Amino acid sequence: MYEQLTAYINSKISVSDEEMDTILSFFKPVQLGKNELLLAHGQSSQRTYFVGSGCLRIFFITEDGQDATRYFAFEGQFATALVSFITGERSEEFIQAVEETEVFSIAHDDFYRLLELVPQWEKFYRIYLEIAYVTNTKRLMSFLTLDAKEKYRRLMEDSPHIVQRLSNKMVASYLNISQETLSRLKSKL
Repeated sequence: MYEQLTAYINSKISVSDEEMDTILSFFKPVQLGKNELLLAHGQSSQRTYFVGSGCLRIFFITEDGQDATRYFAFEGQFATALVSFITGERSEEFIQAVEETEVFSIAHDDFYRLLELVPQWEKFYRIYLEIAYVTNTKRLMSFLTLDAKEKYRRLMEDSPHIVQRLSNKMVASYLNISQETLSRLKSKL
């Protein structure tokens, strides 16, 4: 049941079997229904999730009431409202299961406790933060420098599973374009 999480951790850091057992002891499996919210706007993000199966969506609501998706986490990926998780402040974001999803959840305090218990966990956390930083910076740059056609083309190159698995509404929200524009792009490309 924890094989996927174990493999992911082992791909990032080297730990003994005993240290791995310690790490895994803090992660709890959670089954989520489609559209179930794990975090709502205004709550403090107190958990980080590893997706075993399914998909999580991190999004916020814009000033005009529209969903704006920041991140999708599929199998083998971590997700949390990272700013809130780090600062303890109320989250501006929501975390939602897009489909029936199984996650492995670790509480904020346990995540940080692992920094004391398992020396390599600090390296894991650094890698986790680096991945998040690079992902978010690339997304921001694409919003500022690419038109809708190029954003869609890059999405199809880098993450075609997003378009294949998710609704046009969610894909459009992720690309920050209208559903009509997305439909036109899909028919042309």
